[in-house]
Amino acid sequence: MRALIIIYHFMKSDSTLGIHYIGDLLGDSPFRCMLDQMTNGQLQWEPLEKAFDHVVLGSLENRRSYPIFSGSARYLEELKKRFPGEEKAIDEYLRLVKVESYHFGSWLFVVLKLCPLPLAKFLIHTGLVKHLSFFFKMAPRSLRDVVNELTENKDLRAVFTYIFGTYGTPYASFAMHSLLITHYLNGAWYPKAGSSEIAYHMIPIIEKAGGAVLVRAPVNRILFNEAKEACGVSVLKGQEEVHIKAPMVISDAGIFNTYENLLPKELQIQKQLSLVKHGEGGLSILIGLTGTKEELGLKANNYWIFTENNFDELMERYLNDGREQASKKIPLLFVASPSAKDPSWEERSPGKSTLSLVSFVKYSWFEEWKDGKVTNRGSDYKELKQAFIDSALDVVMDVFPKITRDKIEYIDAGTPITNTHYIGAPKGEFYGVDHGIARFNPELNATIRPQTPLKNLYLTGQDVFLCGFAGAIAGALTCGSVILNRNLHLDSFLLAMKTKYIDKKLKDE
Repeated sequence: MRALIIIYHFMKSDSTLGIHYIGDLLGDSPFRCMLDQMTNGQLQWEPLEKAFDHVVLGSLENRRSYPIFSGSARYLEELKKRFPGEEKAIDEYLRLVKVESYHFGSWLFVVLKLCPLPLAKFLIHTGLVKHLSFFFKMAPRSLRDVVNELTENKDLRAVFTYIFGTYGTPYASFAMHSLLITHYLNGAWYPKAGSSEIAYHMIPIIEKAGGAVLVRAPVNRILFNEAKEACGVSVLKGQEEVHIKAPMVISDAGIFNTYENLLPKELQIQKQLSLVKHGEGGLSILIGLTGTKEELGLKANNYWIFTENNFDELMERYLNDGREQASKKIPLLFVASPSAKDPSWEERSPGKSTLSLVSFVKYSWFEEWKDGKVTNRGSDYKELKQAFIDSALDVVMDVFPKITRDKIEYIDAGTPITNTHYIGAPKGEFYGVDHGIARFNPELNATIRPQTPLKNLYLTGQDVFLCGFAGAIAGALTCGSVILNRNLHLDSFLLAMKTKYIDKKLKDE
């Protein structure tokens, strides 16, 4: 009998495209130390360009591009060059972002999930949580409201808020936004040889500890004993059910999948589900190209392309449009070249390049085809997909003039129902539970924690903490802290301090 079973969709944090880029890897940060521990230090990370992001605004006739540089000093310097007269607003914006992040990173967000629930509720209902944490004091404030108080310049507002496209929700929380900005402030990195290397180097660690990694083994339900305690899972092997018993089950399948799809009906936990809602559905477009990165004008960076500089209204209007109208003009598009970021790509695939495009679409636009055959959902579905592809290609070929249709060897799109099939996202969402302002309510954060109301069943991953790769790892540390009865977040911080001390001592010698 194994000590535990973990149900998970690997790389769920970045869906079918894998990792786009990761921050906070400079030096011996706690995050870097944890990644090195998970992969035995074998995973190599390649830094992106200094201008790792480019914010592109406006229509073809009036397009403006603003590079985002790593490093606090360079970040400020470059923004001030492009927005003369806005120095005060830029300085204040970065100050607020850092204050938010540093207060968040210190303790209280984690404490609410680790401390006894009665204590967490006491901190919340007495109002102490907002006095003790600037993060929770600012969490109810929208990104738009905070930024609009700083400047009247609409392009600068857009540059301040561009990365909201990571979580795809209008009227996002400024507190959440601050975490993303500081995560990338010292640079961005990409895993050498691609995202699959993460799993490749993690699996030996798991197996060395006596674990096993099973693929193509879908879990169809969690097993419970007569005392209503989780005692294993049922795995499908073809049409046959195979029962795997264990004294503990940890689910990274997401809170909706876990509570609605994997539990018996009589044990479903509706109270916690009522606090959250599904994130927005994701659209992925994968392109294979003939030509090297030099020939195609591709670099190790990312482009965030918007048709307007008023993001909240832009996103809201787009998602409220009918699908035919929305498919004709995608207002938000993330464009990156995984091959250009990977220094090992050229030797493995000489003369070829790749592009990945990401945007958001509504699950309801594609829902009518959800029960169709995956590889053949019908001509109407293919036509709708093609309309989104053509709309995205028009933008790409405008921003990257060296990319032409004759260079395209392969292209296909993944819709929300694609995400549901391949990564088990119930509504085709990239990042699990919605990351709007409601997500950062202190009571929600105290309630949705690793422990579930069912004994021996735990939650982990991004729904427990925050979206994305780093958020999922933080969720895992939180879950591990509960199970092991020790603070793994503190352990990672102490490990980083120890590593810095050893590195300094070796350098001095």
